[in-house]
Amino acid sequence: MRFRPRLQAAFLSALLTAAVLTPPAAQAAENPYERGPDPTNASIEAVRGPFATAQISVPASSVRGFRGGTIYYPTSTAEGTFGAVAISPGFTGTQSSVAWLGPRLASQGFVIITIDTLSPYDFPASRGDQLLAALDYLTTSSAVRTRIDATRLGVMGHSMGGGGSLEAAKDRPSLQAIVPLTAWNTTKSWSGVTVPALIVGAENDTTASVRDHSEPFYTSLPAAPGKAYLELNNAGHSAPTSSNVTVAKYSISWLKRFVDNDTRYTQFVCPGPTPSTTVEEYRSTCPFA
Repeated sequence: MRFRPRLQAAFLSALLTAAVLTPPAAQAAENPYERGPDPTNASIEAVRGPFATAQISVPASSVRGFRGGTIYYPTSTAEGTFGAVAISPGFTGTQSSVAWLGPRLASQGFVIITIDTLSPYDFPASRGDQLLAALDYLTTSSAVRTRIDATRLGVMGHSMGGGGSLEAAKDRPSLQAIVPLTAWNTTKSWSGVTVPALIVGAENDTTASVRDHSEPFYTSLPAAPGKAYLELNNAGHSAPTSSNVTVAKYSISWLKRFVDNDTRYTQFVCPGPTPSTTVEEYRSTCPFA
């Protein structure tokens, strides 16, 4: 009996040690949507990310609401399902003008579809509808639908396709993120859009000048849950239509942060880049909600 206090003390000490050394189970599963290793500047600037990818051609005859396209996707689902993003070209453009984004984004852990529009002359509202039709196809009837988490979706687009991404966000507020690239739209106020938006403009854009398009788009968006404005230094309207490290780096970071809720990428967009040879200006509502 006289040894019982000592035994009790030893037992309590063992319990406390175990509590300190054993991490809470909730921490390990804090964000089930994280995909891939911890990011670095080098990893998000690389031409390819950590995931091997494949692609599937989508004939126009097999879909409705858009004119077909190409799906790029990670070949392994060992880490789970992925968020998905639809990307539209601009006025008179085809999917080839945004094709470079397909494998680059997919290799970072997304299912991507670059689309052809019903007409190369479609205006932004129509392109917004087509982006949503492409997402619906991806998540319901495409060959990769089982690889996609239908609750984690986003859209991107160049020029009128970028204007279309704003239209899509207005029509479907459940989207997780949008990235309009040198976007063009006659509507300047998007105060009703509540989808986190990274607006990318170009300093020397004479087709969709930042003064008349990207800047008013950004200013009109509500601060919450998050928005950012990235202006490319000494770049023109077509800058996002060919491989561009700056466009890729911050698009990846924005999609990871908001489609995957992966706060490991917050460091790249909050507070964001300072002016440099590639970045003219960056603004955001950092810290994000």
